[in-house]
Amino acid sequence: MAPRSKISKLPNTVKDWLDKALAGNGFADYELLAAELKERGYDISKSAIHRYGQEFEARLGALRMASEQAKAIVQSSPDDEGAVSEALMRLVQEKLFQTLLACQGPDENIDLAKVAKAVADLTRATVSQKKWQAEVRAKAVVAADAVEAIAKKGGLSAEAMDQIRRGILGIAS
Repeated sequence: MAPRSKISKLPNTVKDWLDKALAGNGFADYELLAAELKERGYDISKSAIHRYGQEFEARLGALRMASEQAKAIVQSSPDDEGAVSEALMRLVQEKLFQTLLACQGPDENIDLAKVAKAVADLTRATVSQKKWQAEVRAKAVVAADAVEAIAKKGGLSAEAMDQIRRGILGIAS
């Protein structure tokens, strides 16, 4: 088994600084970062920083892609039925699952409590979304029934009433 990365052993404050410096430098200047770490008392080679930087850049790219996908979903299909929220929740579920699968090596430092909280929050959001959809659907049925009752008194044809009902309930003709 490969030894644990020196970068994974850094204190959180130093690792946070390194992450920001890598992103801020466009994932370049590894010699400069190695020298800065040495000044801070950490002897880490530029090659080790480069390996870590490549991995970090890939993860950052995946996060950016997920964000862009979420924005694209919202922009391309605005709706009142919650389909966008449902799609976003599925996207987050997929990304969480991919993250968990990717973080199974011994060098991976994953906070399972945070992941579990994220899953619980996502599950709550999914349940709330389904409840909201059921409430909207029930209100639409009540509205359609009310219109039908009014239409029968006013003499609308069954065909016209069916068309109005389908429109309220969002059923394609």
